[in-house]
Parts: sequence; structure tokens; C-alpha cells
Amino acid sequence: MNDTMVTLVGNVATNVEYRESVAGGMARFRFAVTPRRWDKQSGSWTDGHTSFYTVFAWRSLAINLVGSVSVGEPLLVHGRLKVREEERDGQRRASVEIGAVAVGHDLTRGTSAFRRVVKAEPNLTARPAVTSAERPEQHAGERSDEVRAAPVAVP
Repeated sequence: MNDTMVTLVGNVATNVEYRESVAGGMARFRFAVTPRRWDKQSGSWTDGHTSFYTVFAWRSLAINLVGSVSVGEPLLVHGRLKVREEERDGQRRASVEIGAVAVGHDLTRGTSAFRRVVKAEPNLTARPAVTSAERPEQHAGERSDEVRAAPVAVP
């Protein structure tokens, strides 16, 4: 498929709305992107025109967005660009949507703490559980394929 993939850097403009559907969870929020340019004449940074996008996410990304994102936070959004055109009250309108593939905090503007979400396996395909007594080097609740990072002190 020839989708147009984009990466946007901006700020969350509205609360994340979450809805359950037959196909799984869906989340949406508005995203504001304001370009900044250096103005040589004034010798300072100036803001350009703010563009607003509606970001949609599905399944696990939707659930994780609800628990991780608040209004005003700086994000990077990577996803499929979609432009919708419609006519309302005799006027032609266009809206721009992003079908998110990945979303993360913009770490050039702050810090973030990542918490891995461990998904439960379906009962039909579940493997036999291995107790921590059989695998003493692994802590209870930790997956064997996880990489554990040492704590980092933030100044």
C-alpha cells in the first residue's frame, strides 16, 4: 500500500478520548504543531501558524495513550496521513488526520519514564507457567526476554 507516512512534533491539544468497539479500543486526540523559525531581522525565534491534526490510534497503542498522555505534553507522532474533504452548509472543508503507528514523548523538552505493559496470554495457547523457584535469577512478574535497565539519577 502506498500510504503517506509522516512524523509530527508538537503538543497534545485535547484530552485523549477512548472508546471500545468490536474491533478493539480506539483513541483520538487533537495535536497542535507550531513551526519555530529564527528571524534574522529581530534576532529572535518566532512562531509560525499552528496546524491542528486529529490523531487516531487503535488497540494497544490506544490503551497506552490514555494512560500516558495529557494536554500540553510534547509528543512525536508517526503515522499515516489522511486528508478528508467534505461539504458542510455549502462550504468545502478539509480536515487532516493521522492514523498513528507510534507515539512518544519529545525528550528534547523533558524526561519520561517507560513502563512495559505485559499482555496476558489466551488460555487456549498458554504455555505452562514456570515458577520463580524453578528460575531463581528471574524476579516474579518479570518476563525472561525483558532487558532491565539500571536506575538513572536525574539532576
